[in-house]
Amino acid sequence: MSDPIVNRVANSPLVSLDLEQYYPEGERVVYDIKDNLYEETILREKDFRAFVKEHDWKQYAGKNVAITCSVDAIIPTWAYMLLASKISPVANYVLLGNLEDLERELFKRTLAKLNPEEFKDAKVVVKGCSDKSVPASAYVEIVRLLQPIVSSLMFGEPCSTVPVFKKPKE
Repeated sequence: MSDPIVNRVANSPLVSLDLEQYYPEGERVVYDIKDNLYEETILREKDFRAFVKEHDWKQYAGKNVAITCSVDAIIPTWAYMLLASKISPVANYVLLGNLEDLERELFKRTLAKLNPEEFKDAKVVVKGCSDKSVPASAYVEIVRLLQPIVSSLMFGEPCSTVPVFKKPKE
C-alpha cells in the first residue's frame, strides 16, 4: 500500500494574502480640463466659471474621478480647486492626477483600513496573480504595512514563493 498524498501547503502555517480582495470598487473616470480651454491653451476664467455653474455634476455620483489636463497648458490652481469643489460632494473620491494615480491612491486608502495586527508573527504569502489589475504600488504598500509585524513575507503562491523579508532571529 502507498502512503496517502498529503497536501503540505494546506497544512503549512502560511497565511495567503490576495490583494485582489482589497480591490477598491467603483467606476474610474477622468475629467480632462483641456475641454474647458480656449484653443487647448488658455483657461478663460469667465467662461470656465459659467461652465462650472451650468454643468451637471451629478454624472460623477459614486464614481472615482481623476482630474487632469492632457495638454501642455498652464492651469491655475484655483481651477482644479473649483472642479474638486463641485465633484467631491457627489463622487466617491476625487484627486488631481491620471488614472494610474487614482488607482494607486484608491488602493492605498483601502489598504490603510487593513489591521496589520491580524498578521502578527505570521508567515505571509502575498498572492502574485489576480484577475483584476493590482498596481505595483499596492505590493509596496503591503510590505510597508506588514514588514514590522510579520515573521516573514513572501510573494507568489504557497507552493512556489519568492522570499521578500524574514525577521532576523533575536
